[in-house]
Amino acid sequence: MKINMNNYSWFSQLSFKQRVWLFTTIVGMLAIIVIGVLLGSPGELKEPINFSINMSIRDITPKLGVTNKSLARELELPLDVSKKKPLRTLGVTHQELDHAIEHILSHRDSMLKYYVYVALVLGGIVFLIKLGRPDEADVKNRRDWYPRIPHVVSLLLSVIIAGFFLGKSPNPMEGTVKVFKSMVGLYPDPLVKVIAFGFFILLAVIGNKMICGWACPFGAFQELIYSLPILRRIKQKKLPFILTNTIRAGLFLTMVLFLFGIIGERKGFVIYHYINPFNLFNLDFESVSILLTVIIALAGSFIIYRPFCQLICPFGLISWIAEQFSIFRIRIDKDKCTQCGACIKACPLEAAKGSVEGKKMPADCFSCARCLNVCPVDAIQYRSVFKNGITKQST
Repeated sequence: MKINMNNYSWFSQLSFKQRVWLFTTIVGMLAIIVIGVLLGSPGELKEPINFSINMSIRDITPKLGVTNKSLARELELPLDVSKKKPLRTLGVTHQELDHAIEHILSHRDSMLKYYVYVALVLGGIVFLIKLGRPDEADVKNRRDWYPRIPHVVSLLLSVIIAGFFLGKSPNPMEGTVKVFKSMVGLYPDPLVKVIAFGFFILLAVIGNKMICGWACPFGAFQELIYSLPILRRIKQKKLPFILTNTIRAGLFLTMVLFLFGIIGERKGFVIYHYINPFNLFNLDFESVSILLTVIIALAGSFIIYRPFCQLICPFGLISWIAEQFSIFRIRIDKDKCTQCGACIKACPLEAAKGSVEGKKMPADCFSCARCLNVCPVDAIQYRSVFKNGITKQST
């Protein structure tokens, strides 16, 4: 009831100009998605193709849009195996071929999903910059600012539409991994993978990790679970950022070493394939490790903020670096700040703490807005780095 009252109070205090912004943003988000629907998805096969183990790798790959090495890896064959011989002579069974093709097709991007990501990020940025705090609102009413409902709605849309409806691909994690896979010849179009990765990085730079905080479907699922009003005392304990980032960076480095064959017997081995929680959205648990990853990450979200994002996600690591250059982000007025610790307590990670302490590269900030309505002296705002009046230190 309290949440509903706060949201009603927030909406009733919006100025006419803000309501125009709200209406225009909703229309803009819908227009972006409609454009995506009308343009369609060129990534799908136009007609079903029957594959046989009497065919060679070279016969099959042009129809799937992957490289010979990529199919060889999916079939668990050496990357330098003969691409001209029939698969039957290489010891591949019909079941193994079907499974490999199914896995390749499950990674085929839904182009509409890119438009959904843009729409959700747009909505989040406008809310944080223009709508969260009613114009001319008194600081005494700060707890009516930045209500949780708009964020929760964005998260639900991400899980339902960008997740279960449109499937697991594309997503920020795969966008990162595919760039490195293309470097060892597992994709015929490395430039396309770089552009897709650049798309996610751009969204992270425009709005501080907004793609992760407001649009990524698995990140959204974790956020929704963490937001449930239970186990609050346990949630007050935060994992040290130096620990989580070390684990995340170590796993990323290990992936690179295996992928390029520096460790292991062959190139093309990708650790993240065995702990990819986005398979949840295709209901495809091809290995026990994937199922366990999903269960542990979602169960852990009841007490830990976005455990997969903090500990595993490679895009989480790279976007942490990218967010240091974000155009729109949390900014703290050092002249006003009394270092009361209210924002540090509200922040689910150590981002606010790092900002208050003046760290050059504080912990991940997912633009969740929890810190924006707790500061008693109104020293925190979400705004452009080009705006004057707020120091450049950001979370």
